[in-house]
Amino acid sequence: MTTHVDTDVESRPLADRMRPRAIDEYVGQEHLFGPGKPLLRMLEGGHLHSMILWGPPGTGKTTLARLVAQTCDADFIALSAVMAGVKDIRAAAEQARTNRERSGRRTVLFLDEVHRFNKAQQDAFLPWVEDGTLVFIGATTENPSFELNNALLSRARVYVLRALTEQDLRRVLDRALKSQSAATQLTAEESALELIARAADGDARRALNMIELASDLASAAEPAVITEAIAKEVASGGLRRFDKQGEAFYDQISALHKSVRGSDPDAALYWLCRMLDGGCDPRYLARRVLRMSFEDIGLADPRGQTLALEACEIYERLGSPEGELAIAEAVVFLACAAKSNAVYKAFGEAMQDAAQLGSLEVPLRLRNAPTGLMKNLGYGKGYRYAHDEPDAYAAGENYFPDGMPSRQYYHPVPRGMELKIAEAMERRKKAIGDRG
Repeated sequence: MTTHVDTDVESRPLADRMRPRAIDEYVGQEHLFGPGKPLLRMLEGGHLHSMILWGPPGTGKTTLARLVAQTCDADFIALSAVMAGVKDIRAAAEQARTNRERSGRRTVLFLDEVHRFNKAQQDAFLPWVEDGTLVFIGATTENPSFELNNALLSRARVYVLRALTEQDLRRVLDRALKSQSAATQLTAEESALELIARAADGDARRALNMIELASDLASAAEPAVITEAIAKEVASGGLRRFDKQGEAFYDQISALHKSVRGSDPDAALYWLCRMLDGGCDPRYLARRVLRMSFEDIGLADPRGQTLALEACEIYERLGSPEGELAIAEAVVFLACAAKSNAVYKAFGEAMQDAAQLGSLEVPLRLRNAPTGLMKNLGYGKGYRYAHDEPDAYAAGENYFPDGMPSRQYYHPVPRGMELKIAEAMERRKKAIGDRG
């Protein structure tokens, strides 16, 4: 994430010491800094504006905010939404006003983890952004469209930062290693650096923390070499990027669901394992798989519902890791099964009619008549008992409320068991025609 070495503050963590001091030292985000790209054009032209930096941890959001302020010759105030409140925002605005009166320089207010501010807190600094007292830069790992006010979003451009590639991380590690080696003659095996870059999973801060720990371990050995064994030790236990209940969470469960719906068992297994590897509660996954069985497989293969329900029960009985295999089995079966969302769609249409058509009366013939009074009032009169009819089907009978047009919500698909259901429904239609 950086190339600069601050030799005066060796006590600071390596990830902090290695922050770049110029845009040309910044690693990654070529989609923002490539020739003609919007953020680079803004910096080259000195046209400072408010922005939201959205991306996963360790992609350089804080560093980028500092570089933007530096490149545009603006003062820089950094706050964290975890610790700061409206009082701190007001103090920053007052400081910015004083600085501008004295030097004419603009002030960038950087608010890390801006999604931690509630809506009222976000509204608090809008007047100072509106009148130009502050140029606001917010950093977030969460989707701004869900976490930030529309008023704030309308005043700031959103720039999406991507996880760093392994090549980006190798550049970060190589430069960091050179800075460490200046005093210790430290070297590293190529395989060790590749392992750390891979284990960092796109997070430069994580990569630098691991190389710093590996350097400490290697410095105690003779010769001072970061071996693959040391790299494995410092990288052990690291989970892949997975923010529970955050953007990555919903993106990955969406990918799992769509892979099942798209009949790709291999991709479905991959996304299932990504979520398990990231620390997702298997119970949540089991419940979502059960939902898939009803929504996307339905009556085309009702065995999917049984298998998904059993996977939930098996996990409760066995726990991890054995129970996770039952969830995987259900995922593969559902991905391979015939698909139908016919009942899912039919249910939605029927619910819409139920909500929109009001409290239509149940026809008298369809009402139960457990008392003499109810029989005298005509309850149940004219009801045709289906089992007394040919093929146990009362052809031509209307079970909808009187005056409501008949509906066909359920349209079985020509796949799996619904093929036979469609054939049965067609026979009943023919019976109505024959009776007529």
